[in-house]
Amino acid sequence: MPQHRRPEGIRVTPSGSPFTCRFCNAALTHTVVDLGLSPLCESFVSADRLGDAEPRFPLRVFVCDRCFLVQLPPHVAGTEIFSEYAYFSSYSDSWLVHAEHYAGMMIARLGLDGASQVIEVASNDGYLLQYFLRRGIPSLGIEPAANVARAALAKGIPTQVEFFGREAAARLVARGVGADLLVGNNVLAQVPDLNDFVAGLKLLLKPRAVLTLEFPHLMRLVEENQFDTIYHEHYSYFSFSTADRILDAHGLAVFDVEELTTHGGSLRLYVRHADDPTRTRRDSVAALRQREESAGMNRLEYFVPFAERVQETRRRLLDFLEMARRDGKRVAGYGAPGKGNTLLNYCGIGPELVEYTVDRNPYKQGKYLPGSHIPIHAPERIDETRPDYVLILPWNLRNEIVEQLQRIRAWGGRFVIPIPTLEVLP
Repeated sequence: MPQHRRPEGIRVTPSGSPFTCRFCNAALTHTVVDLGLSPLCESFVSADRLGDAEPRFPLRVFVCDRCFLVQLPPHVAGTEIFSEYAYFSSYSDSWLVHAEHYAGMMIARLGLDGASQVIEVASNDGYLLQYFLRRGIPSLGIEPAANVARAALAKGIPTQVEFFGREAAARLVARGVGADLLVGNNVLAQVPDLNDFVAGLKLLLKPRAVLTLEFPHLMRLVEENQFDTIYHEHYSYFSFSTADRILDAHGLAVFDVEELTTHGGSLRLYVRHADDPTRTRRDSVAALRQREESAGMNRLEYFVPFAERVQETRRRLLDFLEMARRDGKRVAGYGAPGKGNTLLNYCGIGPELVEYTVDRNPYKQGKYLPGSHIPIHAPERIDETRPDYVLILPWNLRNEIVEQLQRIRAWGGRFVIPIPTLEVLP
């Protein structure tokens, strides 16, 4: 198939307008869904700040009618969200298994050894790079959140604390640092200046090296009603075709793609320099592009039914929680993820309907969820209070959480899954 060309007027610096496409600079006039005003999803509230006003920002999602990038205008700067961060990747057991499997697979696929260099952008607490280092492969993390980077450094994982883009990449290249394997897991969506970020990836990638990118698949978000994955730190939402177009505009080419189960359904793109003749494009690339085209993802009409499905989810969840309250049942939450805060704030759910939630991350315990002000406790709170229902907010980890909390069934407790449709497990 013909390669996408750089869109006319593409810029590698922010356009200056919050209502133009961050990739092709076209005016944004088509709304996908409007989730109202919401606080930053990781802005957990301490007890002494409960009476303070919380800043709230629009969660109105647009789709560009030129390149079909689905996006939020940058109401909040990345420095306000990511300089200190509450998400630590290592608290998910299934995500660690995913990371370890990926490391082993890429070591074998690329023949990485002690002479290779692995670099991860947005490396978080070292959840992934630890598996390369254990195999003796030099690794470097780049992480903007100083508090999270400290956890990686404590594990002995070399980590630079900075935001990544062309300037950061140029400084590394000037020091003779380049990547044989460059990794970006769940970071592409979190970049306000998309063109600057992708230009930096190209600069840091050695001539015959491989870049892999993982991100939630927009097709799964729309078709499975995963609207709670929309929050301010997720600036963009990618189809395969749009991601491929963006990479191509910066001289990078996707040569393979895998569909993953992580985060409700993600894509893993394998990327090379466009002029690298050593890796041919696999059939998986054309097959996925064709599937997206057949589904209508390159037409505005594809997005029209989404908003009504979102509203129906809100109605069903509120009806269930109101009924549980009328029946004298106790409802607790599990997890304090960003997606949970979008769901709770959009639905207008507070501690009168969900008494509390629990989270394994000590950073969040003792605080309150933004907006809803639902208190966050350690997981042991569930055993102490024995709720009738546990609402699983990180529903993408439902199997892991159900396995961890099988014991609630001893007192008749049941799990509630809110997405893609309300489900009460037997």
